[in-house]
Amino acid sequence: METQSGKGPHFIEQIIMDDLKNGVVKEVHTRFPPEPNGYLHIGHAKSICLNFGLAEQFGGKCNLRFDDTNPAKEETEYVESIMRDVQWLGFRWHTLRFASDYFQQFYEWALELIHAGKAYVDHQTPDEIRETRGTLTAPGVESPYRNRSVEENLALFQQMKDGVLEDGTCVLRAKIDMNHPNINMRDPVLYRILHRHHFRTGDAWCIYPMYDFAHGYEDAIEGITHSICTLEFEDHRPLYEWFLDNVSVPCTPRQFEFARLNLTYTVMSKRLLLELVNRKIVSGWDDPRMPTISGIRRRGYTPSALRRFCAEIGVSKSNSMVDIEFLQFIIREELNATSLRAMAVLDPLKVVVENYPEGQVEMLDAENNPEDPNAGTRQIPFSRELYIEREDFMENPPKKFFRLSPGSEVRLKHAYFITCKEVVRNDDGEIVELRCEYDPLTRGGEAPDGRRVKGTLHWVSVPHAVKAQVRLYENLFTLRDMSEMEEGKSYNDYLNPESLTVLENCFVEPALAAAKPLDRFQFLRQGYFCADADSTPERPVFNRTVALKDSWAKMQQKGQAD
Repeated sequence: METQSGKGPHFIEQIIMDDLKNGVVKEVHTRFPPEPNGYLHIGHAKSICLNFGLAEQFGGKCNLRFDDTNPAKEETEYVESIMRDVQWLGFRWHTLRFASDYFQQFYEWALELIHAGKAYVDHQTPDEIRETRGTLTAPGVESPYRNRSVEENLALFQQMKDGVLEDGTCVLRAKIDMNHPNINMRDPVLYRILHRHHFRTGDAWCIYPMYDFAHGYEDAIEGITHSICTLEFEDHRPLYEWFLDNVSVPCTPRQFEFARLNLTYTVMSKRLLLELVNRKIVSGWDDPRMPTISGIRRRGYTPSALRRFCAEIGVSKSNSMVDIEFLQFIIREELNATSLRAMAVLDPLKVVVENYPEGQVEMLDAENNPEDPNAGTRQIPFSRELYIEREDFMENPPKKFFRLSPGSEVRLKHAYFITCKEVVRNDDGEIVELRCEYDPLTRGGEAPDGRRVKGTLHWVSVPHAVKAQVRLYENLFTLRDMSEMEEGKSYNDYLNPESLTVLENCFVEPALAAAKPLDRFQFLRQGYFCADADSTPERPVFNRTVALKDSWAKMQQKGQAD
C-alpha cells in the first residue's frame, strides 16, 4: 500500500495496518477537531493532511468536528475560515459535526458520574484548585467539598445548569485520585459556569464542558477508531480513557499522539497570532507573513506544495524543528515547473535606444515556461524606450560585473544586444536615463558573427508597461527558534522590521494587468510572485511568494560535502 510519504509506513500507518489485519477495526474513521477560536496555521495543515490522508489511504472516513465548548472565544467567522482551508487543501469531510451537537449527551454522562459518586461540585476558587492540585513531586490536597452526597451534588449541578449561580461560583470535578502521579488525573474540572451567548446554541446552556471531558465522548459518539492528537496530549490519554471507562459510551476509541510541527522563524500559538492581528502588527489573519493557511495561500503557496511538505517532513513521536527553507524549496521547485514567466522591473531606470526607429513597436516571442514545452509562447512589445532594473547598471563597475555599464554590451531577454553610450543625470546628479544603441542583427538574443555577451537583462517597454505595486515578504521574526527567546524578552523583541517592503513604482508586462488573484508567475531574475486580492487591472498588486535563491538546496549540498 502506498504510504503518505512514499517511503516506509510511519508508526500510525503501521498501527492502522495491524488493526485492519487483526480485525481490531473493520473501517478506519478519523476526525480533525479544531476549536473555532482563530484561523488555522501550518501546524494544523499537518494534522489535516494526516487525519484526512489516513482516511483516504485506507478507504475510511474522516469527520470535520468543531470543538465549540468555549463561547467566549469562538465565532462563525472562524468556522467558515476553517472549512475553507480544509477544502482548499483538497480534502472533503465525511460528516460535519460540532461538540455543541452533543451538549445534552455530555450533561447526561456528567449525571452518570455524579450518580456513581465519581463527580462532585466544588466551590473552591480557580486559584485554590490550582494551588491544591500539587506538583510533580508533591501530592494534591483533597477539596473540602469532595465528599458531598450524591443528592447534594445533583442539586447543585442542577442549579449550575439552571443559571441560578454566577460565573466562577463553582465547578463540577471528577473524583479520581489527588495522589495520582499524573497531575491530569487529580480531580480535573469537567464543567464550568459561563453565562455567554453561544454562536450555535444561543442561550440554551450556561454550563460548558471542558475539552478533556468532551473529547473522548465526541469520539465515542462518532465511532472514531483512531483519535490522533499532538504529543502534548500524551499525558492526557489516561484521563481520556478514564472518562470512556466510567460511563455508558457506545464504543471505545483509542488515542494516539504524534509530534506537532515546529517551523523556524515562526510562532504557532493562536493566542500570539491573534495578538499580532489585534495589535495590527500584521494586516489580518491572511497577511502573507502569517503562518496561517489563509496567509500562506495569499502569499502564493499551493495546496499541493503544502501537502507534499507535510508528507515529506513525516510523522513521528519526537519533537523537532523544521527549516522554513525546506518549505520554500518545495514551493520553489513546484513553481519552477508550473508558473508562467513574465518580466517585471521593480526599481526602474529608463533606457532610450537611440538608433531604434521612433514610434516603431515589435512583438517578440517569449516562452511561457521553458520547463514545460506545452506552456506555449506569448508576445511582448519592444519599443525605443525601455525600463531596466536600476541595479543592472553601474557607471564604475567592479571586476566581474557583467551587466550594463558605459561602453559595455548586454543582451535584453528575448530581444537584442544593446550598448550603453551615454548617462543622463538630473540637476541633483542622479542618473535618470541611459542612452544606448542596439544591434538589429541580434534579434532573439544571438549575434550572427558569433560574439557573446555575459549579461542578460530583463526589461519592459515604457509605452506598454503597466504600473504595479509589488510586496516583498520576509520572515516575520528574526529568531530562528522562537522557543529560545532570552529571559525577559517577548516576541516583540524579535519582530523583523524588514518583513514587508512595499514597492509602488514597479512596471510589468502589459499582459499582467489581467492577472487574477492567486495567478502565479516567475518574474525573471526576481522570484516567484502571485497576484493579490487587492489587485485591479488599473493597479495590479503582486506578492512575492519566494525568491529565486535556493538556500535549502545549498544547505543540502554543503551538508553532503562536509
